[in-house]
This record gives sequence, structure tokens and C-alpha cells, in this order.
Amino acid sequence: MNNMLEKLEENIDYSFKNKELLIEAMSHSSYINERKINKTACNERLEFLGDAVLELASSDYLFKKYGDIPEGKLSKMRAALVCEPALYECSKAIDLGNFIKLGKGEEAGGGRNKPSVVSDAFEALLGAVYLDGGMEEARKIILRFILTESQIEQANISDSKSYLQELVQAHMKSSLVTYKIISESGPEHDKEFVVAVYIDEREYGEGTGRNKKAAEKAAALHAIKLIKNKLIETE
Repeated sequence: MNNMLEKLEENIDYSFKNKELLIEAMSHSSYINERKINKTACNERLEFLGDAVLELASSDYLFKKYGDIPEGKLSKMRAALVCEPALYECSKAIDLGNFIKLGKGEEAGGGRNKPSVVSDAFEALLGAVYLDGGMEEARKIILRFILTESQIEQANISDSKSYLQELVQAHMKSSLVTYKIISESGPEHDKEFVVAVYIDEREYGEGTGRNKKAAEKAAALHAIKLIKNKLIETE
């Protein structure tokens, strides 16, 4: 486990003084419950703190960077930057899913790839860094992996499905964009949907969300990114 922790520290470019905080941040409730450990040893409390740290850091960044944008627009941008699908995408840069300690049931259910599990762990990690090194260290990680140019560009797209349709009509011969549910899992109160987006029957991306609409939006963002990359390559 120590080697794994060191690898995660290397990925985020931060070394914990108190390693127990990092262990707690990576301990999912299923892992704690399975081992009958005190419930407070799971990452939920750190997630609560990390959520507040992320909201403050992102609010401060957007407020200072966009002095001409009204409050309503700033709120929408912040919400898009710190929502579950966005954090899940950001987590891939540090391979976060592989470091989470899960119970056997959650592991078997694909917990390492669930946006809800991974995004919560990311917030817990931010909470742990905040307690261990202060706000500036947490801010560095947020700026490096969450408030990136790419993520902010996507946050400026208020409706990814409409934007994708416009992009397809402007730059591709077809205008037929369709969405298909690939899978759905979990209990009724905590469903998880995986949706694929197709342009002329060719898949352009997949997205995951707690409802069909959220999954479709996430899939559309993937397609937007792919199409924009192709446009840049042909310039």
C-alpha cells in the first residue's frame, strides 16, 4: 500500500506529512463497512471538506479571471467545473480510480470506474491536502487538474447537446446525432447510466451520469472534444 500511496503522491506532485490523511481519503465506505472499522474512518468527512475547498477555490478563480461576467453565468460555470462528470474526467489525469480502497462488493460492481465513487474520492483527496498542507497546496492541485483551459472551455458550453448539434451541422456533412443507453446499473435511488453518442451511426463518445440526461450531456462533451481535436489536426 505504501508504494501505491507514493505513486498517487507522485501523480499529484504533493507529499503528505500525515499519510493517514491520504489513507482516509482513499477509503470508501464499502471498504470500512466490510472490515467493521469505525465509520468515521471512511472518506465521507474529507469529501465534505474537500467539496467546500473546491467551491471556494473555483469561485475565487472565476471571480478574478472573469471580471465582466455576471453572477448567474459564473455560478453556471462553477457548477459545470465541479460537477460529478467533470471531476470524474479530471480524475483520469491522476489515475485516481486505481488508488481507492473498496469493499469486495463495490469492487465487483465496477466501483473504480463509477463517477460517483471517483469524484467523491477526488473531493476527499482535496480535503486531505487542505488539512495536511493548507489552502494553497489544495489550490495548486485544483488549478493543475480541474480548472484547466479545456475544462473551462467545456464549462462555457451551457448545453453540450445543442452545441454538438451546431458543431456537426457546421463542420460535418451529416446532422444526424443520436444517443443510446449502453447500460444502467445500481439501485433505484442511486442509478448510473452509460450513454453513447453517434453521428451517422458511428460512435463519437460515451458519458456516465446518475440519470439519462446527465449521461447524454457527458457523452456530447466527449464528442465535442473529439471533433475539435480533428478540426485542429486538419488546419
